[in-house]
Amino acid sequence: MKKRLLSALMAGTMVASLAACSPSPTAPQDGGNAKETSKATEAATEASGETKAATEEKSADGNTLTVYAWDKNFNIPALKAAEADYQKNVNPDFKLEIVEQSQSSDVENAVTLAGSAGDYSTLPDIVLFQDHYFKKYVTDFPDAWASFEGADINWDDFGQEKLSYSTIDGVHYGMPVDNGTVIFAYRTDLLQEAGYTIDDMKGISWDEWIEVGKKVYDKTGKYLLSMDGDGNDLPYMMLQAEGVSQFKDGDVNLTENETFKKIIDVIVRGVQANAIYLANDWSDYTDQTIVGDMVAGVMNGNWIIPTIKQVSDNSGKWEITSMPTLEGNGKEGFASNGGSSLYITSNCKNLELAQDFLGKTFGAGSTETYDTALKEGGVITCSISAGKSDVYNEGIEYFNNTPVYAEIVAMGANVPIVEQSDYHYPTRTQVAAAIQNIISGADADASIKDAEDQVRFAMQG
Repeated sequence: MKKRLLSALMAGTMVASLAACSPSPTAPQDGGNAKETSKATEAATEASGETKAATEEKSADGNTLTVYAWDKNFNIPALKAAEADYQKNVNPDFKLEIVEQSQSSDVENAVTLAGSAGDYSTLPDIVLFQDHYFKKYVTDFPDAWASFEGADINWDDFGQEKLSYSTIDGVHYGMPVDNGTVIFAYRTDLLQEAGYTIDDMKGISWDEWIEVGKKVYDKTGKYLLSMDGDGNDLPYMMLQAEGVSQFKDGDVNLTENETFKKIIDVIVRGVQANAIYLANDWSDYTDQTIVGDMVAGVMNGNWIIPTIKQVSDNSGKWEITSMPTLEGNGKEGFASNGGSSLYITSNCKNLELAQDFLGKTFGAGSTETYDTALKEGGVITCSISAGKSDVYNEGIEYFNNTPVYAEIVAMGANVPIVEQSDYHYPTRTQVAAAIQNIISGADADASIKDAEDQVRFAMQG
């Protein structure tokens, strides 16, 4: 149990400021130290005690649910939109008690502490949880969760890739909230300077993309893409667009993964051609390369849009499309990076209310919930039907009056499902180091093998 506790707490701390769950990340996605872990643990312990008392008091009225969530500018406005929707259309006496957490790891630590103590009464009715980590917490603490079994929800209304994170042995445990579909946004004015249009970037190969990047840099001095070199998400996104994972049958799969090797080669050649800029850290990536106007393109989960829009002078100059692929020839690439879902805990005293609330707001493709969540917090729906609303189909001035939000939802339905692992983030760290080593002159095969060995050692530890 102590090993499980330590493992989960470390996992939580590693992603204390996970970019994929916030529209405006401000810190690296991995790292952390014992002091931060201790503070997070203390905060989780204090919050758990307060939640236990609040839950016991409020569950008695039959109309109140408590929820842990983070990000007052993103996820919490979405929850408030769902509360207002449910009050208006289902139950005017309903109340959602939102207990704001400073970061996603606070929720993970709360579940870890409750599970390690064998006392889930400290948990709220519902928690917002990172998609990439949920299966690990089901494995470690299977008694912490309730499911959506018996709820009247059309699961076919969601992209299957999104549901794959929260569906275990055919049972649905999570209600999707934010959409992590990857966009490739381009400055069309800079493309034009190099002789290209947004249509030229759709369905092309990565080799063709590098040639475009060379010309854009020569003409404008701008990179066609940047990424945090320390927490490099590029390999994962590019691989998923090919329908390939960094894992196979539960094990890390890099040295025998030919698609992975091709992807790494593209990234290295892109850097050497001045098409790709690898930033020193997350702040350099967002503040210097994107807000600092060093790039002609941005590829990441769509939560990166608010960062792009910080440069008001570039309004009307951006448009989005799908990703390139290794093959090209009209084949479009689709991927997802990040996102979270809402989960009902085993401490929920009114499971039917929780299922009904989530099912008739986020789960029903409710335009009232999702339209407001988009306008108030920038949360983009995972519901295919909700993405067809008038609000989603409005042209967005910043993106040359194109309906980017409807386009994102449509792209999300095409993201392929690939094998996931609890070691997603450690693998990302090791692969990022391998890329840097290869760029510096190290042998590619040796660097990839070292990355695989490091991940496998961690998996066996």
